[in-house]
Amino acid sequence: MSDQPIPHGPEAGPYGAKSPRTLRRDPGPGTEPTRRRVLGLGAALGLVAAGAADAAAAHRPGGTGKQLRSAVPLPEPYTVPLPVPPVLAPTATSGGTDRYEITQRQVTARILPGVTTTLWTYNGTYPGPTIESRRGRPVTVLHRNELPVPTVVHLHGGRTPAESDGYPTDLVLPDGRPGAGSRRRRRRGGAHTAHDPRAVTSRGTRAYTYPLDQRAALLWYHDHRMDFTGPAIWRGLAGMHIVRDTVEDALDLPCGERELALMIADRAFAADGSLSYPALDPELRDRPGVTGPYAAGVLGDVIVVNGAPWPVHEVEAVRHRLRLLNASNARHYRLEAVTDDGRRLGLVQIGADQGLLAAPVTHTTLPLAPSERYDVVIDFAGLPAGSRVRLRNRLGSGRTREVMAFRVTRRAHDPSTVPGVLCDDLPVWRRSQAATVREFAFRAGNPEQGHGWVVDGKPFDPSRTDVRTRLGAVEVWRLTADVHHPVHLHQTGFRVLSRGGRAPLPHDAGLKDTVSLGPGETVEVITRFDGYRGRYLFHCHNAEHEDMGMMANLEIV
Repeated sequence: MSDQPIPHGPEAGPYGAKSPRTLRRDPGPGTEPTRRRVLGLGAALGLVAAGAADAAAAHRPGGTGKQLRSAVPLPEPYTVPLPVPPVLAPTATSGGTDRYEITQRQVTARILPGVTTTLWTYNGTYPGPTIESRRGRPVTVLHRNELPVPTVVHLHGGRTPAESDGYPTDLVLPDGRPGAGSRRRRRRGGAHTAHDPRAVTSRGTRAYTYPLDQRAALLWYHDHRMDFTGPAIWRGLAGMHIVRDTVEDALDLPCGERELALMIADRAFAADGSLSYPALDPELRDRPGVTGPYAAGVLGDVIVVNGAPWPVHEVEAVRHRLRLLNASNARHYRLEAVTDDGRRLGLVQIGADQGLLAAPVTHTTLPLAPSERYDVVIDFAGLPAGSRVRLRNRLGSGRTREVMAFRVTRRAHDPSTVPGVLCDDLPVWRRSQAATVREFAFRAGNPEQGHGWVVDGKPFDPSRTDVRTRLGAVEVWRLTADVHHPVHLHQTGFRVLSRGGRAPLPHDAGLKDTVSLGPGETVEVITRFDGYRGRYLFHCHNAEHEDMGMMANLEIV
């Protein structure tokens, strides 16, 4: 394979000392069996594996999972206005650090018109409030847990010290809950391990500090509690965090009301208006997991954008910047922008998970896996007032083909541009600089032993170190999947080197922290661990997969 330069951010600094390239394949012994696996899981995973070949043959990376059906009347698409999450104001600013406070609490709200739904929220809203910050200006967020269960907050995409990364066992216990100390107790239904001797728990509150010494990008924060990430995000524990910098400021990209951060997700609703989710323990206290048919992933039949079902947003006939986030548990999207007369508008990608591309890439359709973010510009110029443009999902069926709509109101002056060169602040990684080449297989596990989804044959164990690397090391990772797995690395960004032994696809451009693997696919990525020392994670971001064991530990020393 070619040894082409791979750019990255300016903070990369000097490279560490090189060592001969080695190929590391971790052994795959199982850990002690647990009793937490769901009834019928083996059959469910068998069906998933059997369907993978069909999905691959059809070139339709539609995702892995089973769809719930709502039991309440659903609104017609494009009748509900698009909400814009509030931007959170700092509670204090001193010493060059901005301080914020967020309360995690349960509320009742109306997602569907005329229907009340109980949500777990950040500051009482879904999505939670958006935090806007500047590159290199530290932020401290004090989270207060008023929910009935422990929580953990992870800033997805953040270059964060380990103590603030939101490790799954670093619990924030609600006030009044019997203490667990620093040990994780075995629960009914089983857990991945009896305890985590390194866990740091707190009661009531925890302050997370983010240096934000990273490129401008759309990040997001969400719950990351071990075994219960999926249902917690499903109930509403997700919000967006935008980092800005002078590189981006110097460009005349659409801004203000012409810049929209869009959290796309799917949900399903029970007959009483509550969120439907097939948890084995509806209170999310002790027994993790979902019922058998949904072990491969939970899909909803209602698409919500910023918490509203199939919303519509009024726009002027000018360029708009869309900051797209897939906050779904398991659903994949292939987005297209289509006018009512069938004309496709270009989706001009200017950024990926970790910020601006070197140059724009134009798509007619754009795949979006769970936790991926894409920054795109769409130009409504030339469309007459009253025109409608639908953002659609080519991987959906029925109502899940629809996402949201834009209605053009009038012509307007447009000072924005999309330059041919977006940034030149990407340092270079070369394959020859990689001290290590590692291989990881993301596959279904052994349901009879309680391991639904595994990495290299091993379910997650917080007391085990799966990968140990040096601070500053450049590495190539080869990731292989059996079915769809969006793989996320904490703390670091990476570049895609190859996909299936061939060149990366157009949407693989830029610096990423999540890469979507299709059935049977191998993807190579290159990264430099240049942030902080400590214990981090890499895992599948299908939330049900990670809850059932598809995570591994990364120790940077």
